[in-house]
Amino acid sequence: MGSPAPVFLKQNTTLFIRIFIISLLSCIPDRTNLCSNLSLATQAVQTISTTSSYTPFSLETLTLDGYFSFDNTHHAAKDFGNTNHFHPSAILYPKSVSDISSTIKHIFDMGSTSALTVAARGHGHSLQGQAQADQGVVIYMQSLKEAPMQIHTGELPYVDVSGGELWINILHETLKYGLSPKSWTDYLYLSVGGTLSNAGISGQAFHHGPQINNVYQLEVVTGKGEVVTCSEKQNADLFNGVLGGLGQFGIITRARISLGAAPKMVKWIRVLYSEFSIFSSDQEHLISLENSFDYVEGFVLINRTGLLNNWRSSFNPKDPLQASQFSSDGKILYCLEMALYFNPDDSNIMNEKTESLLSELSYIPSTLFLSQVSYIDFLNRVHLSEIKLRGKGLWEIPHPWLNLLIPKTKISNFAQEVFSNILRDNSNGPILIYPVNKSKWRNKTSFVTPDEDIFYLVAFLSSAVPSSTGRDGLEHIVSQNQRILNFCATAGLGIKQYLPHYHTKEEWRDHFGPHWELFVKRKSTYDPLAILAPGQRIFHKAIPF
Repeated sequence: MGSPAPVFLKQNTTLFIRIFIISLLSCIPDRTNLCSNLSLATQAVQTISTTSSYTPFSLETLTLDGYFSFDNTHHAAKDFGNTNHFHPSAILYPKSVSDISSTIKHIFDMGSTSALTVAARGHGHSLQGQAQADQGVVIYMQSLKEAPMQIHTGELPYVDVSGGELWINILHETLKYGLSPKSWTDYLYLSVGGTLSNAGISGQAFHHGPQINNVYQLEVVTGKGEVVTCSEKQNADLFNGVLGGLGQFGIITRARISLGAAPKMVKWIRVLYSEFSIFSSDQEHLISLENSFDYVEGFVLINRTGLLNNWRSSFNPKDPLQASQFSSDGKILYCLEMALYFNPDDSNIMNEKTESLLSELSYIPSTLFLSQVSYIDFLNRVHLSEIKLRGKGLWEIPHPWLNLLIPKTKISNFAQEVFSNILRDNSNGPILIYPVNKSKWRNKTSFVTPDEDIFYLVAFLSSAVPSSTGRDGLEHIVSQNQRILNFCATAGLGIKQYLPHYHTKEEWRDHFGPHWELFVKRKSTYDPLAILAPGQRIFHKAIPF
């Protein structure tokens, strides 16, 4: 894998001499130009480090349980977004936490003279290259199998899992004990470390909070290569920083996740609205109840007759005759989606509760559709769509998604402009929309939310047709997303991006608002050289922050 020793020594010597000369020049006591000299030195070192073949050979000297790959790295330059492609110099396939720690510590010890950075990659479901590392090291977290999944039953049950474990595997394993995590994402083929580094939101968040609210303990490898166990009572600053911290302070190698009793069945319900104000009012009513549905989401239907008929085929209408006569008349429709968990012995109680809750809502009566499925089939519902799309070659295409958190008081203004004007008569994928309670969110984590007690998640889950230059093409969708963001800024809606993506430090500063200084302080404490998560483009190695 490596080059002969004489070549390595020659490259090493050449690199040292060039760095020494640059360092010497930067120390010349020209007080009028000292800062300029330092800046030039940093830029020169970055260029040398990025283009030099010295770095991979240096990594080969490490003693690991796993291994590095320096050749087959192309797949680590691609993610679900499929719009950014940054090739790493190496991929680490760790078998132990020590492999990750040794690698990061080695890069940390190289100091700012190396441009090497490190990105953790779970299932590669990032949207804007966040799990990529240009000419750096990508750590393939799914190969981390140091300790098997451990489930603890009792009064406060939990599961200890690897940071690279997928949520679908946790579901299958915990169900064997009649347990499961309480909060989910809509798609389960995501890694634990990946969702906990963001938030992990789905229709259960109004009740249990996001996934970052349901963690007892973490094991983290910091940007210095230190392995740290943290919780709310132990190393709390790191614990809170890592949760929702976009991978900036450490790589999650293990997590202790809260569990609850798992039901066997789910009553799954969908109804339609033609007026947004009534739709949003009913959603807000449901999340305010002490004894509500277990899951509340919604989505927008803009000229989506095919989609409407598709999901109806999987549900039974409450009144088949009325349902057959329903016509949308070309209007924008809003679908409220609800689910109630139950066990077969409690069917009667479940039906009574369902009827009672539905009686409090103002949906179009003829559009009440119901289904009854197993708990696992409900949680894994998106995977069926994935299988179909993969079969048609429509899964690994560009996904220029846009996820926004919008204050409750601004949601009507947003809906009127975006759904009726900017999107007009078409959309290129599902549009999710549902409210959550801020009171259910930890306020010490790195994750930032709008400054209101209730805010909405609005997710534009677009898919771009490859090579298209029309309204379903990547360029048009990206432009449309920007129009939405521009409107939000101009109208002063006070939104926050979920799975945020920005280009400048000023934009990141605005995103974090009053939390920015704490975010920077945590970065300087746990990753002072800005080695970790370069794909987020928040901090840059060798550039002071």
